[in-house]
Amino acid sequence: MKEQLTILLSGLLFGLGLGLSQMIDRDRVLGFLDVTGVWDPTLLFVLGGAVTVTVIAFRFILSRSQPILANDFHLPTKKDIDKPLIIGAIIFGIGWGIAGYCPGPGITALVLGIWNPILFMIAFIVGSLAYKWYPK
Repeated sequence: MKEQLTILLSGLLFGLGLGLSQMIDRDRVLGFLDVTGVWDPTLLFVLGGAVTVTVIAFRFILSRSQPILANDFHLPTKKDIDKPLIIGAIIFGIGWGIAGYCPGPGITALVLGIWNPILFMIAFIVGSLAYKWYPK
């Protein structure tokens, strides 16, 4: 129960942060990606804050023998840059540039009551399911 409550509170905190920083506004994100037009650096500050907190917090968290609510840390072991990673990153970037959403802000933006995030989430789910048929 503690783990599920922590997940819920983490998600709420993440969503609140996205909302307060206006990252659920696709025009903000598209403004950041428009480096030759009217560039909006807001996303740069949000990313900088996230990276700063992560760099500091991970030093303390990973110095523990185990997480507070789990038996082991589950850290990525794959370190190579391969073709699927590159293709996936390109596809993600194209989708992000077209829609102005990535999954976290897309889910959070559902509270706005407009069609853009709903259509994005439908396409995101279909794209995620289509991965099953991607040749590995």
